[in-house]
Amino acid sequence: MNLSRIVERWAEHCPSKVAIRYRDTDYSYARLWERIEEATRALAFRGVGRGDRVAFLGYNNPEMLVLLFALARIGGILAPLNWRLTPAEHRAMIADCAPKLLYAEPEFAAHAQGLGAEVVIFDGTWREGDARPQIAGDDGDDALLVYTSGTTGQPKGAVLRQSALLWNGFNSIHAHDLGQADHVLSPLPMFHVGGLNNQTLPALLAGATVTLEQRFEPGQWLADVAAHRPTISLLVPAAMQAVISHPTWRNTDLSSLKMINTGSMVVPEFMIRAFHGRGVPVGQIYGCTETAPIATVLLREDAMAMVGSAGKPALHCEAKVVEDESGEEAAPGVVGEVWVRGPNVMRGYWNNPAADRDVFRDGWFRTGDLARRDHNGFFWIAGRSKDVIISGGENIYPAELENVLAECPGVAESAVIGIEDPKWGEAACACIVRRRGAQIAEGDVLALFKDRLARYKHPRRIVFVDALPKNALGKVQKHDLKRMLDAA
Repeated sequence: MNLSRIVERWAEHCPSKVAIRYRDTDYSYARLWERIEEATRALAFRGVGRGDRVAFLGYNNPEMLVLLFALARIGGILAPLNWRLTPAEHRAMIADCAPKLLYAEPEFAAHAQGLGAEVVIFDGTWREGDARPQIAGDDGDDALLVYTSGTTGQPKGAVLRQSALLWNGFNSIHAHDLGQADHVLSPLPMFHVGGLNNQTLPALLAGATVTLEQRFEPGQWLADVAAHRPTISLLVPAAMQAVISHPTWRNTDLSSLKMINTGSMVVPEFMIRAFHGRGVPVGQIYGCTETAPIATVLLREDAMAMVGSAGKPALHCEAKVVEDESGEEAAPGVVGEVWVRGPNVMRGYWNNPAADRDVFRDGWFRTGDLARRDHNGFFWIAGRSKDVIISGGENIYPAELENVLAECPGVAESAVIGIEDPKWGEAACACIVRRRGAQIAEGDVLALFKDRLARYKHPRRIVFVDALPKNALGKVQKHDLKRMLDAA
């Protein structure tokens, strides 16, 4: 059975029910299934078959979901692209996964040209031709290829099978007590597994209704809560901050929400308590791209009592805290690395067996994230053993910035670390040792990143230092660097 069959069944059982509400258009389950059939024929007409990759570049749009389901029918793979990235970053991804087609919304037409793929500017019409698609996809096929830059600064494509999306959907249904009567307000970008797989796709698998926002905007989110009366929504910490700081926050009726969910990093308690003060429980999800993403969940009934916890392992996977390389589970209260195992975990990275060897151990995926588990089995995220910076829900990998800085003749050495940011949670700080005689200033450093990396990855602070703290092997000690900056 392929992923799309569930939508087909909902279209048979409740054809007139609204599946997706987007701007001024409602997609009933029957209409959604019609669009999936049209897209399937259009893909076949363009020669897309089993195992082929198809990229998508655009804002949140129901047709991206249509494309995902249509590809699942024929055994193809969707590769959603982060529209915030630069052409240079996208070219690296396109070169890696070699998509058969790149569907781009008209707004991204100029950007899409020259990326190295055949571009189809999608105007809302699936051009079908007379091809007859081979409905050969099943739940063992690869379905989703999502890029997450590695600690080397090079993009890695996590491959999720159809079965991983299904099992993650079951985890979400448990995490949100999600059913046909629910209405999900989905504001986060679907090029991330967070926006796509935490609630949006699971809602359609559960026969619920989704109100899809093109882009997150706090005033629009509050207006949609008031107008459409959703029962569930997902907000990363930066979005939570924007919502509770908005002028209409206090006067918006939130009573339809049985809960919201958050995650992606350690969530400041004051944000959680702001929603609790309005009577809305805040659940939490911990996971990553490679786990589809749901690995642990804090249920609604535990939300008020366990503020800040990432909950317990999701219903259909295992998670443990490991203290050392032995793989043995750490004692309660001991901080260690989080390992995850289950049918929701990726099958591996696209064409990158070396990276697979680094992260898999006896079927367990090593997340690189740090946590402790208390005596009642609740997880508490402590930080990341990787250097990743999470800014506004977006991952920033220091190596990407350090690679740019290394090309500058005026920079002798550099290290990029995360610093606290009141708006985004974290931001990048570039610590630089000038080359002898160089006159490079802050403005010169910031100019290096223009058109090289997405704007959200640019450093928000530049610090010039005489030397970087290092260990005996010459490796920069970033924890010492942070302490040095804190003491300055």
